[in-house]
Amino acid sequence: MTSDHLLEGLHVAVTRPIDQAQSLCSSIEQHGGTAIAFPLIEVSALENYQAFEQQLTQLADTDWAIFISTNAVDFALPRVLKTHGQLPGQLRFAAIGHQTAHALSLYGINDVLIPEGRYDSETLLALPEMQNVSGKTIAIFRGVGGRELMAETLKTRGARVYFAESYQRINPQKNTGLLSTKWQQHKLNAVIVTSSEAMRYLLQMAQNETWLQHVTLCVNHERIAELPRQLGLKVLVAEAPGDAAMLLCLSKLVKSQLVKHHD
Repeated sequence: MTSDHLLEGLHVAVTRPIDQAQSLCSSIEQHGGTAIAFPLIEVSALENYQAFEQQLTQLADTDWAIFISTNAVDFALPRVLKTHGQLPGQLRFAAIGHQTAHALSLYGINDVLIPEGRYDSETLLALPEMQNVSGKTIAIFRGVGGRELMAETLKTRGARVYFAESYQRINPQKNTGLLSTKWQQHKLNAVIVTSSEAMRYLLQMAQNETWLQHVTLCVNHERIAELPRQLGLKVLVAEAPGDAAMLLCLSKLVKSQLVKHHD
């Protein structure tokens, strides 16, 4: 990606976990913007894997393994392979999106069902393979907690569903003081939030703070936009997942601000 001035003068906070934020922060800087790392989610191993190991005892009788994130792959598969030596032959795999499927491919799993267009639970559930699941046993590999939609929907379709939770997510921030200070210094225009969980953390911490009314929240899914919209905050939704679509979203923000400055 060549350096240009597409995001000239734009100051953007990125709330992804540190390791997942690096490429996006670099892209923002390459396009002339300023990236502020402000991770709202930190991913870590569990303190105890007994419950996870217990769930793995069912794997030999499981039809589908659905992976919700790259973290689910990275934290679970080494333990699965250590326990089983190899993956049960009948097991079929599904992933929430291309990045998660790529993470599976690093373990030699290449035949993976993934949704088309939107990468989320709803789109995966709409696929024909996820419709005809009556009598099937499905494992959902994820972090502790998370949405219940997929499990509940599959159960209504007659599947037996269990969770294999292999990591946890915590909010490493105590407050939004850094963002408030940046805004007061005219050095914060937008905050990128790419998960509903991170959005909840942000809104809980910043509740009635002035800066939140003035910045634009850039998200990558309509679902993440719902809560801030209800609160009357400024929200832009990227047209697709991935860094390229988010950069395009930010460039629209720059153009709209230029228009305002010229009015």
